[in-house]
Amino acid sequence: MKVVIIGSGNVATILGRLMKKGGHQIIEVYSRQADHAQLLADELQCGFTDKIEQIDKGADIYLFAIADSAYGTLDTRFKFGDKLALHTAAAVPISVLKNVSSNYGILYPLQSLRKEMGTIPDIPLLIDGNTEDTRADIESFALTISSVVNITNDEERLKLHVAAVFVSNFTNHLYALAFTYCKKEALDFSLLYPLINETAQRLSRYSPVEVQTGPAARKDTVTIDKHLKLLSNYPELKYLYAKLSDSIAAGQADIVI
Repeated sequence: MKVVIIGSGNVATILGRLMKKGGHQIIEVYSRQADHAQLLADELQCGFTDKIEQIDKGADIYLFAIADSAYGTLDTRFKFGDKLALHTAAAVPISVLKNVSSNYGILYPLQSLRKEMGTIPDIPLLIDGNTEDTRADIESFALTISSVVNITNDEERLKLHVAAVFVSNFTNHLYALAFTYCKKEALDFSLLYPLINETAQRLSRYSPVEVQTGPAARKDTVTIDKHLKLLSNYPELKYLYAKLSDSIAAGQADIVI
């Protein structure tokens, strides 16, 4: 397939690499910032432009990989007739592309993507299309760049995005808080790496509920009180510790540890 990528950030870069690896031809990259478009175009060995009216009209697929907030003011000059137009956003409805093309849909990568990645991880793709035929075309295309492809509607995709924020963004924030705590207390955060890895790897074998451990899961109030006392000088951490401990204890009510 001939593809034009609209956007030049992390998602555009990683999907561009995958599409090229999958045998597709990236013919152009568009970005409002010409230097960003050129940088990605050089990597993908294709043309680039920063002018909407100059976007190549000979592509089969026009892939929007832009910030979620940008869809609210999508330029009306994006007009691609009956060519397949796709967007990659989780929290943006499929209908945002209805005036861009008569064939449109979703290709959302359920993964945390950074252009600096040396190795591209597994990327489940959540897809949808405005018609059954369009949906089938998107599925066929998606399977050339990922082995995990699921058809999801706007509501399902948004709910999965909520779950993704919990398991990725919030979890990483907790890592950041722990890192800062260790630094201030002159502790070696790297000693926690094996624990971080083990906790993540368990999830491939068990449900998170089955492997919940720690003082809150055990109702060990003595240890919890000691921890809270230690955190007296870190009110944000103390608050989060107490709230998360309460949540764990409530969730473990019917489970024997």
